Amino acid sequence: MLQDIKNTDVLFLDIETVSGYKSFDELPERMKVLWTKKAKSLSKQEDVKPEELYERAGIYAEFGKIVCISLGFMVEKQGEYFFRLKSFYGDDEKKILNDFNSLLRKSFTRDNQYLCGHNAKEFDFPYIARRSLINGLKLPAQLNIAGKKPWEVKHLDTMDLWRFGDYKSYTSLNLLTAVFDIPTPKDDIDGSQVGKVYWEDNNIERIAEYCQKDVLAVAQLFLKYKGEALIKDEQIEIVAPN
Repeated sequence: MLQDIKNTDVLFLDIETVSGYKSFDELPERMKVLWTKKAKSLSKQEDVKPEELYERAGIYAEFGKIVCISLGFMVEKQGEYFFRLKSFYGDDEKKILNDFNSLLRKSFTRDNQYLCGHNAKEFDFPYIARRSLINGLKLPAQLNIAGKKPWEVKHLDTMDLWRFGDYKSYTSLNLLTAVFDIPTPKDDIDGSQVGKVYWEDNNIERIAEYCQKDVLAVAQLFLKYKGEALIKDEQIEIVAPN
């Protein structure tokens, strides 16, 4: 199947998320009650307080928000292939989502085009869809999968592809890049540190750079699955944010 998919027909993406508020104390009272219930289901320890687990809130679309969506795609120019990276990021989640969804509607409209991420079927794709609805945005066709048959959903997942039907375990992008000797995207921060970098360091550009590295790693892994050459540094083009 992968051999039939053109590299230029795949949009690689990754998202970074944080808690919706800086701390548990800043939550509206109604959400405090609901997070307290959620926290009880997350911890096996009876004495753990909900505020102690609030750093995990960014994992859940109901309690978190998107601060960066990075994407990458291959283009052909004069017989050569280049990999373009672009990010939508900032404090305005609605704008991030609206800009990304608009790009999908304008530039990714053909039936043979795919979205691809790592663990994206379980995290990135549904998270973007849920936060879009929460922000009052209409879903683009690529994410509006309700009622579609499996073969009509043009989603690829490098973790899912690695399973080969085995659903017993999670395999991280970091591990797979090591296995395939792909340069690591984890040379600065990792996902567990994004909340601190956003809320305490106020360094959204650092988060965007990290997110772009993940997108490149996903694309490299996809190429490895196809037995093709990796993207070279001189083939990478970073598109300035809007």
